[in-house]
Amino acid sequence: MATDRIGVIGAGIVGLAVARELGKLLPGAVVTVLEKEDSVATHQTGRNSGVVHAGLYYAPGSLKATLCRRGMAMLKEYCQEKKIVYSECGKLVVAVNAGERAALERIRKRATENCVPGLRSVTATEIREIEPHAAGILGLHSPHTAITDYVAVAQAYADDVVLAGGSVRLSTPVTRINQTGSTVQVLAGGERFEFDHLVICAGLQSDTVAKWAGDDAEPAIMPFRGEYLMLVPDKTDLVNGLIYPVPDPTYPFLGVHFTRHVEGYVDIGPNAVLALAREGYKRTDLSPRDLKEILTWPGFPSIAKQHWKMGVGEYAGSFIRKVFMNRARRLLPSITDADVMPGSSGIRAQAVARDGSFVDDFCINHLGAVTAVRNAPSPAATSSLAIAEQVGEQVVKHARSIGG
Repeated sequence: MATDRIGVIGAGIVGLAVARELGKLLPGAVVTVLEKEDSVATHQTGRNSGVVHAGLYYAPGSLKATLCRRGMAMLKEYCQEKKIVYSECGKLVVAVNAGERAALERIRKRATENCVPGLRSVTATEIREIEPHAAGILGLHSPHTAITDYVAVAQAYADDVVLAGGSVRLSTPVTRINQTGSTVQVLAGGERFEFDHLVICAGLQSDTVAKWAGDDAEPAIMPFRGEYLMLVPDKTDLVNGLIYPVPDPTYPFLGVHFTRHVEGYVDIGPNAVLALAREGYKRTDLSPRDLKEILTWPGFPSIAKQHWKMGVGEYAGSFIRKVFMNRARRLLPSITDADVMPGSSGIRAQAVARDGSFVDDFCINHLGAVTAVRNAPSPAATSSLAIAEQVGEQVVKHARSIGG
């Protein structure tokens, strides 16, 4: 066990959490994180909402529900230990009309089964007490939903890896994986690495990298860009915490919402448009290779046929400010065009099955000495320490099996 060589591909929050956990579970092991970018948390981790989810939406008994609830508690304790800001600003899910009552009730039942702490139904009057500028006829309040700085958390995980004797190799893109016998050979940054165990946490590239290791093509990753506006600095007091609409259960996206960040600014959004590149943060970004993979995936025709109306609506929100603002005004009627300015964007790595269905739950595959985290969407950041526990158990089991 003392000579175990552990490789982790990806220095996002999940990859770094896994590397940290393996360094604890396998004392003396050499843990190496390989990252193609020149800093940690460059993609999904560094561009997400910063929300620490409490488990409102997830199917009871699913990996998402189980790992979110455990991960939230672990993350809170970790942030306190590392003195990373962690603010329980609370989350309000608002039904704006009677047609949303049933969907809100379904969320309440799920959240109750998931043991979301402090959850309560609130009236229109109570909505205004929590968020004076919000409008709605009924709501759910999750007072312990929090916000944090996930880039700072990821960097702390990386520091823990190095402190335990491991390394985080930045600007070291992986180009080849070859699993032979009991070892895995990885070509990265022009160097050849040999590992006894390899964990793939490649986010937006997770399906591509997993296929290099011999995994199935399914599920494929389709990139959805989320675009944001921001409240101008002197209007951030319009929002106290987090204000969300009742989401459409057909989709894994939560709709345009208001998110306060630990730095004090407030995001509005996102929409969800199919990006033309896996790392296409701008509307003009286009990767012919990525686009070809999207269009030729067997499930794409089904997605296009079933969800074209949603797609048109989301693109309308992307290109027409009035459409986007009308969605925002459903929750905050008083907001005006003068109250907002352009914000950031992010990409969600949405896993899609061969039949065109969205893969909702976390997906972790095991291939001999390789473990591939194939789908880790929100709430992966919240769940990162719990995901690391789950992956770590599998790697240790494999290590023991080959070590006799």
